[in-house]
Amino acid sequence: MRLIVLRISSQEDSTSGILMKEDSEGSLEFLCYTLEDEYRKDKISKETRVPAGLYPVVLRKEGVFNERYSKKFPDTHIGMLHVINVPNFEYILIHIGNTDEDTAGCLLVGNSQESNLVKKNGFVGSSTNAYKAIYPEIAKAIEEGQEVTIEYKNIG
Repeated sequence: MRLIVLRISSQEDSTSGILMKEDSEGSLEFLCYTLEDEYRKDKISKETRVPAGLYPVVLRKEGVFNERYSKKFPDTHIGMLHVINVPNFEYILIHIGNTDEDTAGCLLVGNSQESNLVKKNGFVGSSTNAYKAIYPEIAKAIEEGQEVTIEYKNIG
C-alpha cells in the first residue's frame, strides 16, 4: 500500500495537506486532510515537519500513544502507525489532533480543514472520525505483511 501526503499550503507555523492512497493502477483516492508542523531548513525538535520523501510505515506496539489508543479504540487498535527511517527524526506517528500544537513532527488527520493562511496554527477537524476511517485498512495491511509506505510531496 502506498500513501501520499500532498502538502498544499506551507505557512509560518503549520503545513496543510491531504492524504491519498494510490491504487495498483496509479489512481489516487482521497482519504482525509492532514496537518503538520512547518518547514524549517534547520530542524528544531518538535517544531519541524518531516522532509519530503518516501518512508516505510510500520506498527509501533509500545509507548504512551500506543497505550492511550489501545484504551480509546479497544476493538481496532493493534499498534500506532509509525513512519520510520526519517533522517534526524524518530517516533513519527499518524494520529489524532487539531492544530500544530498537537504534533511534534507527526501527521495529524481530519475530515475537515481550515486554511492555515487564516489560522496560523492550521486546523483539521473531526480528527477522531478521520483516524477511525483510515486506520483499520492501513493497520491490517501492515499486520498482514504488506509493504506500506508514505510519500510526503511538497506541492504548495
